[in-house]
Amino acid sequence: MNCPLPAIYLKPERAGRIALIAKSHELLLGHRLFETGDDVITALWSSPFAIVAHGTQADPVFFFGNAAALAVFETDAEAFIGMPSRLSAEAPLRGERQALLDRVMAKGFIDDYAGIRISAKGRRFHIGPATVWNLVDEAGLRHGQAACFVP
Repeated sequence: MNCPLPAIYLKPERAGRIALIAKSHELLLGHRLFETGDDVITALWSSPFAIVAHGTQADPVFFFGNAAALAVFETDAEAFIGMPSRLSAEAPLRGERQALLDRVMAKGFIDDYAGIRISAKGRRFHIGPATVWNLVDEAGLRHGQAACFVP
């Protein structure tokens, strides 16, 4: 991707949480999302894989979507951040999405998810196989969930 990194991702209060996406992936899955030595935020942003993450709110909202993810969701970072992640699935498919999230919560990660999502413009698209994992810090506290898939 050759899109500039949105300034919103460089804010100190967001940077640590975004870095947790890569740290948790490596901790739970045993391998890195990108090459060693790369700046984590830039590497996540420019990954050819779509990467998204949401928090732990009662109705979780996205706090990160990289360039590849924003392209398939047909939106920009400012509109994507803060959007309830349930809105990424059509209403009839939200039960399936919740079952996926519950399975990830119980196991830490899954690497076999596939499903239909909807873009900001209403276009339906298939994701999968997708890896979905919990965002956990060094103390084991959960900070949300992230997903990675080929767009």
